[in-house]
Amino acid sequence: MELTAPLTVNWTLSYTCNFSCRHCYSRGQARPELPLERVLGLVEELARCRVLFVNFGGGEPLCYPHLWEVARAAADRGLRVSMNTNGWLLDAEAARRARAAGFASVGVSLDGATAEVHDAFRARPGSFDRALAALEHLRDAGVASTVSAVIHRNNVGSYRRIVELAAERGAATVYLHNFKCAGRGAENRTELDLSPGEWRAFYGDALAWRPRAPAELAFDDPILALLGGADPGAVKGSTCGKLSLHLEPDGEVTPCGFIPVSAGNLIDQPLDVLWSTSPVLRKMREKTPEGKCRSCGVYGECLGGCTARAFAATGSFNAPDPHCWAGNGRPQGGPS
Repeated sequence: MELTAPLTVNWTLSYTCNFSCRHCYSRGQARPELPLERVLGLVEELARCRVLFVNFGGGEPLCYPHLWEVARAAADRGLRVSMNTNGWLLDAEAARRARAAGFASVGVSLDGATAEVHDAFRARPGSFDRALAALEHLRDAGVASTVSAVIHRNNVGSYRRIVELAAERGAATVYLHNFKCAGRGAENRTELDLSPGEWRAFYGDALAWRPRAPAELAFDDPILALLGGADPGAVKGSTCGKLSLHLEPDGEVTPCGFIPVSAGNLIDQPLDVLWSTSPVLRKMREKTPEGKCRSCGVYGECLGGCTARAFAATGSFNAPDPHCWAGNGRPQGGPS
């Protein structure tokens, strides 16, 4: 199955950010921002191609001066609008404005179960308390919330408490994100990333706890197929370039925010044409196994794991995911 346009567009309106997180893929990036009328024109283009979801990331979306206007325009055109924020600027007034602008949900990053762990990871003292307060403001304003937690060496042992904190403040879903190894994540990978075996242990524990967790647990890692735990979906492997793409502040398109390879620009080319003709997106959809993936018995399920992580580590879309714990082309062990 191949769609005529992406279901989801993850849109970086600006790379401006008030944080300097230790895992951030984009902190060193800078791109010119389009004038507001051009941005609103891109909203019309997404609607024309029947994109269903638009998620604003960054950068910090709340630093973008036209966020509410762009979100309202997208919601009025029938897109389901969401964003991911570090929560620092999300006070009670911002929560009310999010509701008025038509946000279907807002995701807040929570990367530690204590201020010590979260604030160190986010390199911003006070950010833990502001993130928890942001969830409370969203709840009070009647805006659905989710939590994004990047799993790393300093929080993996307390991830259940992160989920509990999120649920206590009304978050329905907690996304337990894999460590992407891009940008500052690559710089700090030795200190913060887990080993393949540790990833296997974490996923085994999380999958076993999932039915009893106080919030829905969501994962974005194709290597869960090694444990038989991948959520059923429309595609195998990474969804980037198959169900979703990333839109830069200047209209440039990449397969995802963690793969800085241009697939074209929406200022020059209609979305549906770019989606169907881009050689870069074609390579994402038609991967050729390399290395141990050639003989792996579950390659057809995970398609090499996370393409962004493989690209960050090797420069190849087709290389095995460096988090993969399979040895000699065969998965080690079974479901936990």
